[in-house]
Amino acid sequence: MMSILLKWLVPWEFSWVFLVTFVLACTLYVRGTRRLAVPRSRQLTFWIGMAMVYASLHTYFDYYAEHEFFMHRIQQVLLHHLAPLLIIAAYPGSVLRAGVPLRARIWLRWLARTWPVRLVAAVLLNPTVATLTFVAFILVWLIPHMQTLAMLDWRVYRFMNWSMVVSGLIYWWLVLDHRPRPPGRMIPGMRVLSPGITMTPQIVAGAIVTFSKTDLYPIFEICGRAFTFNVLTGQLIGGVIMWVPAAIIESIGGLLALQQWLRLSRSGRIRRESGQRRRAAAARAARSAG
Repeated sequence: MMSILLKWLVPWEFSWVFLVTFVLACTLYVRGTRRLAVPRSRQLTFWIGMAMVYASLHTYFDYYAEHEFFMHRIQQVLLHHLAPLLIIAAYPGSVLRAGVPLRARIWLRWLARTWPVRLVAAVLLNPTVATLTFVAFILVWLIPHMQTLAMLDWRVYRFMNWSMVVSGLIYWWLVLDHRPRPPGRMIPGMRVLSPGITMTPQIVAGAIVTFSKTDLYPIFEICGRAFTFNVLTGQLIGGVIMWVPAAIIESIGGLLALQQWLRLSRSGRIRRESGQRRRAAAARAARSAG
C-alpha cells in the first residue's frame, strides 16, 4: 500500500521551478492566514484548488496525461478550469499580500508602479485579451500538430501546462472580481455572460472530437498508451470531458459572478459608481468647454 502511494506521489517529471513557485505560494498563504481572519470554507477551497494543481503537474498522474488522450483532457480541465476557479473563488489576494514581508511588500508596490509592469498588466488583465487568451489556449493545444509538438518536446509541454494555469487564473480573477468597475476591470454584467461565451467554442471542439471516426492524436500511440482499450473510445471520452464537465464548471463560474453582481446591486455600489463616473465626465466636459 505504501509503495503504491509513493509511486503516485513521486513526480513523473520533476520541476524545481514548479516546486519553488508552489511552495512559495503556500507559504505566503499560511503566513497570511495567521495575520488575517480567513473563513475556513475559503481556506479549504484554496487548498483543494492548489492540491489539484500539484496533483496534475507534479505526481505520477502526469505520466497518464502524457500517454492517454482522455487522461490528458482531465489534466487540462483541472488546470484550466476547476483548479483556477477554486483558487480565485477563495479570494486569496489579500491573504497572499498579508503573507509577504513588509520590506518585500514595499518593493513590490514600487515595482508595480513601473511602466514595464504596468504595461504588461494592462495587456494581460485587459478583459478582451484575457477572454480570448483563455479560449485560445484551449483550442490551440487541441490542434493535432500542436499536441504532437507538446508531447515530443518537454519545454513545449511545460509551457502548455503553465499557459493553461496562468490563463485560467487571470480569466477567473476578472470574472469573479467582487468590486464594481472601476476599480474592477470587467463590467459586472459581462462577468456573468463571459463564461457562456467562452464555453461555446469549447463545446463545439468537444463535439468534433467526440464524434470523430478517425484517430486525431496518433502521437499517444507513438508515446505508448497507458491503457489497452479502443483508441476511438478513449478519444470519445476525452471529447465528452471537454464538452460536459468543462461546460458545467464554466456555468458554475457564471453563477458565482451573478451572485457577486446581485450583491453589488443590492448594496447600491453599481449605481453609485455609475453616478460618480457621469459626474466626472460632465466635469471634464465643462472644463473642456471653458
